[in-house]
Amino acid sequence: MAAGPLTQITDIIVPQVFTQYVQQVTEEKTRLIQSGAVVRDPVADTLLAGGGKTFNLPSFRDLDSDVERVSTDTPYINYTGGVASPDPRKIQTSQEVAVRLSRNQSWSTADLTVALAGADPALAIASQLGGYWSRRLQQAFIASIQGVFADNAAAPSGTEHVQGDLTLDISGVSFVDGVTNFSGEAFIDATTTIGDSEDSLGLLMVHSVVYGRMQKNNLIDFIPDARGETVIPTFLGRQVIRDDSMPRTGGVYESWLFGQGAIRLGVGSPFVPTETSRLPDAGNGGGQSVLFNRVEWCIHPVGHAYVGTAPNGGPTNAATSNNLANAGSWQRVFPERKQIKLARLITREA
Repeated sequence: MAAGPLTQITDIIVPQVFTQYVQQVTEEKTRLIQSGAVVRDPVADTLLAGGGKTFNLPSFRDLDSDVERVSTDTPYINYTGGVASPDPRKIQTSQEVAVRLSRNQSWSTADLTVALAGADPALAIASQLGGYWSRRLQQAFIASIQGVFADNAAAPSGTEHVQGDLTLDISGVSFVDGVTNFSGEAFIDATTTIGDSEDSLGLLMVHSVVYGRMQKNNLIDFIPDARGETVIPTFLGRQVIRDDSMPRTGGVYESWLFGQGAIRLGVGSPFVPTETSRLPDAGNGGGQSVLFNRVEWCIHPVGHAYVGTAPNGGPTNAATSNNLANAGSWQRVFPERKQIKLARLITREA
């Protein structure tokens, strides 16, 4: 019996429709980036549609709380030795800097593999691509936040920030039950790093090991969602997001607190987001199909500037020079700690 026609990757991929589908699935998956800490920003989308490796985001600061003047009825006399006019104050500005992330990946399927397997791997690739990019977006998000914390832990340049004012570290040098591990007291101390704006930190991201500690200590409440279909874990009024992508080193774990919209996300469209190619001479003439998929992202921690030297394709997730997780890649530009809706608690768990 003759075999039927072979379905190729080019037969199942309509690039424009496929790209839109992948973008939608990417934003739906993965707990950290769907938590509300990361908010899609149309301004960042627009910036990605233009040129440039980095983007300046200027903003006006709040007015300084200078002591006001006491009014008088003294006339203004404009001559030497007369009564000078009062010096007016001026409004200050800040300039955040966001960075473009141009990423791509490709997958191939050999015609002979398809024939022998009896199923087309291209179908599996297409169905899983959204999940792949969602995980990669989450890793870029984590790397960016690690870079911000690394910058904050380093000695500041001038009045950039107070060293370590985003973090409470109780991990110590070895595990001591009730001292180094997650507790309600340590959590409250971490929230008060932002002073009386602590209520703005409504999201708590933890590793599953820390989450387990919280459960053992009976620290988690569960409330139904608006439809009553599922329950949401909360702690002291904060939604708890559990994800094993949270940073850990040995027995030391980081837990992060975020305010809503602390991270701005831009999604752009590469010149050719999705395309396929045929390699007829691959496999000694057996043939091969390749799917290419490309993304343009901007992940921007509010109140900060990317100060590294961005490569043409943007920084990687690494902690090396000019990349996202590196301390030297970021600098705080907002003047007040309370404007940075971010805090970190470092604990050591058994």
